[in-house]
Amino acid sequence: MSIPRVVIAAPASGHGKTTVATGLLAAFAARGTRVAPFKIGPDYIDPGYHALAAGRPGRNLDAVLAGEDRVAPLFVHGAAGASLAIVEGVMGLYDGRVGEGDFGSTAHVAGLIGAPVILVVDATAQGRSVAAVVHGFRSFSTGVHIGGVILNRVGSDRHESLLREACEEVGAPVLGVLRRHDAVAAPSRHLGLIPAVERRAEASAAVDALAALIASSVDLDEVYALASSAGPLPVEAWSPSEALTGSADGRTADSADGRAAGSATGGARPVIAVAGGAAFSFGYAETTELLAAAGADVVTVDPLHDEKLPEGTRGLVVGGGFPEVYASQLSANASLRNEVSRLAFTGAPVVAECAGLLWLGRTLDDAPMCGVLDIEAAMTPTLTLGYRDAVALADSVIAPAGTRVSGHEFHRTMVSPRSGLLLAPRADAAWAWRGAEPEGFVTENVHASYLHLHWAGQPEIASRLVTAATAVA
Repeated sequence: MSIPRVVIAAPASGHGKTTVATGLLAAFAARGTRVAPFKIGPDYIDPGYHALAAGRPGRNLDAVLAGEDRVAPLFVHGAAGASLAIVEGVMGLYDGRVGEGDFGSTAHVAGLIGAPVILVVDATAQGRSVAAVVHGFRSFSTGVHIGGVILNRVGSDRHESLLREACEEVGAPVLGVLRRHDAVAAPSRHLGLIPAVERRAEASAAVDALAALIASSVDLDEVYALASSAGPLPVEAWSPSEALTGSADGRTADSADGRAAGSATGGARPVIAVAGGAAFSFGYAETTELLAAAGADVVTVDPLHDEKLPEGTRGLVVGGGFPEVYASQLSANASLRNEVSRLAFTGAPVVAECAGLLWLGRTLDDAPMCGVLDIEAAMTPTLTLGYRDAVALADSVIAPAGTRVSGHEFHRTMVSPRSGLLLAPRADAAWAWRGAEPEGFVTENVHASYLHLHWAGQPEIASRLVTAATAVA
């Protein structure tokens, strides 16, 4: 596959990557260019703004969660039909997983997809020293091609001239300059920006403003020329159906009853509901694609507004989000809470991650939730964040005991009791990882945990879930 592509990176967080990436997506889309948006790492919020700007799903490229060998195939899959791909980086250009060098970093992923990099630099209080920053990042690794710079938060015409002259000294093309007063505000809270799905009208207006800002401040033709310098990618596109049968990654995924994945259902397709809407906006596009490929009819349910599960629901997936912000509204929807509880106690498969875990408990900040699990959840001032290498402690609807996975934890809440072992014999703990007590809950066909997984890295989850749903009477 050959598609123009460019990675938007920075020396560190806070330099303006999201502003530039989202603005570029929107500006090119306004010109009629079919753009494909990507975000490096496990971020769920930025892809929502990318999707608004591009008019197609924002996707993640994560070497830790999906596997290094799947990054390029997932990129090709997500870029199908587009004529330009814009990839937003994570943290600083060379910041990878702690203790593993640059693995999972923006630089690592840029290399995996063969894409040139644009470095966004916050020039606040900088003069000629900006050249040292740019030169250092360009020379730090021979495997990364930084093809240009966009200067952010520039104070004046004189400041801009000084910065441009400095960049010329080290041969770094300046592709754009954003002034300090040009900032487009995007509100945030305890886990970052407020997701676009929670403020659609305001988010759309902000994206339009970013499009205008970038179009007037950045040389789009030069950006496209740089993106077009990327060579062809000698890989096949990731395919959900091939991932399930094992031909995409060289191994066969087993379903819950031992049959080969991808043939989980022999008859009618079971309906699997996937929670969405403002309270549960964290998820990956590949999750629903894998479920559909495994034989399910996937239907979205919004726990803030829908009082019933979709007709014929035989399985439920609840991802991450901000249930703590909507606790009173979720609690008020007693009809849906009762349906979820009944579904779980019939033996139907229910898979919940992070926000879903909180919703399945008895209470969240004292507001009644679904009551599937005998736990209470509450907000805390502590941010829990990071990749986790986990091992499954019990057989479950998503994995056999002993299965090893790489996941991501991202929350400011705590559940009590914290260990599923305290609920024995009703529930087992779901996962264990080094330095932590057992985490999550497995009971019957319910699997609930703080751990976020990218199912492209564990495609057998979809087959096991669909097989379990098919068995529901």
